[in-house]
Formats: sequence, structure tokens, C-alpha cells
Amino acid sequence: MTFRGVFPIAPTPFDDHEAVDLEGQKRVLDFMIDAGVDGICILANYSEQFSLTDAEREQLTALCLEHVRGRVPVIVTTSHFSRKIAVERSRRAQAAGAAMVMLMPPYHGATIRPDEPDVVDFFRGVADAIDIPIMIQDAPVSGITLSAALLARLACEIPQVQYVKVEVPSAAAKLRSLIALAGDALPGPFDGEESTTLLPDLDAGATGTMPSAVQPDLLGTIVRTYQAGDRAKAIGLYERSLPLIHYENRQCGLRATKVLMHEGGIIASAQTRAPMPPLHPQTRAGLIELARRLDPLVLRWTR
Repeated sequence: MTFRGVFPIAPTPFDDHEAVDLEGQKRVLDFMIDAGVDGICILANYSEQFSLTDAEREQLTALCLEHVRGRVPVIVTTSHFSRKIAVERSRRAQAAGAAMVMLMPPYHGATIRPDEPDVVDFFRGVADAIDIPIMIQDAPVSGITLSAALLARLACEIPQVQYVKVEVPSAAAKLRSLIALAGDALPGPFDGEESTTLLPDLDAGATGTMPSAVQPDLLGTIVRTYQAGDRAKAIGLYERSLPLIHYENRQCGLRATKVLMHEGGIIASAQTRAPMPPLHPQTRAGLIELARRLDPLVLRWTR
């Protein structure tokens, strides 16, 4: 089965004291499924994976997969600098029922990054340990340049590497080159970066997008409309959603999803873990104002 469409990232809700809100996590998943998503990604950067303990990761993986119960496929992010730990995380994700794992290339800080042969060995090592597909996350946060040629090589040489999420500048150009180089070896080129370049990326051949969970219902309509062949209507819908996408991306980051889910009553708190501060009240108000113009499901799911 080839996965395509909208696979948003599930946020990890915390209570006001920064403890993981497990019941809130279940409501997040139910909301996303009711929004018509094609799949869900957990424990990614927009899930604040960098703020979670290993024990919390394991608890959340088990809870999410058990609660979703196959209603949609779930991608588990298993990134780590250590190949050994990435392998162990990926094995456990597969055993728990993950449909796919997603990993960034290994990095640690600004200066500890492997050379290209070691990046290849890293992904090959993970692939040797599991049977489910791998999505490579091509993200600026890693500071590692994954050229289209390297990504195509990984897809061609490692059968489990079937998906790439591209979230770098000039994403459409990179997707176009990657698709031309990898061909059928890469059935899943995905758009990233909260769908800020969704339409150009779909034009370039992206078959899916991995945004936040701010407006999965609206993005799903855009992608399905485009894939049905009505590009003009998809553009009109995208232009309507774009101000909120850009406000989220440039003003709020991952906090936008939590603020809107809290505003809509899905989660009890918009808390993030320190040192990440809450949104400024004016920024928060601007986000909610923009969202209300679109009337997304996130603001009315609990009604």
C-alpha cells in the first residue's frame, strides 16, 4: 500500500505543570481522524519530541497506536543521532503497530554531523532492522544537506526508503529533481513545512503533505481537489488557507496547534515545556482571529 494525502503531526499536550496529558492526547487523535486525515505522524518536532523523556516516548507510542487501532496509518518518528538507538526505537515502533517510521539524518548540535557514507550506513542500518517503510525527513533543523542525488540513491539502494518529506527552501525544485532521479523507487515524495509551499510542491509531483494539525480538514480538501484534477479550485482553496498557514509558520511555530486546540476545547492547556515560552497575547489573538475567518474543525469539533 502506498500512503498519500494529508498526514499531519499530532501535538503532545501537556497540563499546566508540563506533565503529559494522556487523555488530551487521545482527544487530539480522535479530532484528527474526524478531520478526515489520511494518516497521523507522532513524536515529530512539532510533537515536541525534543522535550520528551525516553519513557514518555514509549508511553506515547503505545497509547497512540492502541487508541488509533488502525483507523488510519500512524507514522512514528524515531530520529536519534545514534544508529543503535534509532534501530531500537524503529523496532519497537514496528512491534507496536506503526505503519512507517520517520527519521532525520543523524546530527548533534552545530558541529557533530556524519559524512555522507555514514549517513547512508545509518539509514541502511535502520532498514536492516525493520520491515515497514522509512520516511526520510529532509529538515533544516538537522543542518545536514541531503542532496536530491543522495536521497535518490537511498531510495534506490534501500527498499524500505520509500518516502521523503522535503521541508527545505526551494522544496518544489528539489522534489522535481528527486522524483526524476528516483523514479518508481520513491513512491512517496511528501511536502513539509506546514504546507507553506503546498501547491508548488503538488505541481512538482508531491503525493502527500505533512503539516501541523491546525487545519487538516481544509488541507485535505485542497489535496483531494488537486488530485481529482481541479487545480484551479484547489488554488482558490489554498489561497484562502494561506494567510493562516503563513501566520502559523512565521509567528507561532508548533505553539499554533496547541493554542487553537485549547481554544476549541480539544485540550485543557496550550502549555509547552520550558524554555519554550507561550505566545504573546497579541500573537495569540491574531492567530485566533485568522483561524475564525476559516472556521476550521479545530475550533468547533467539541461543539
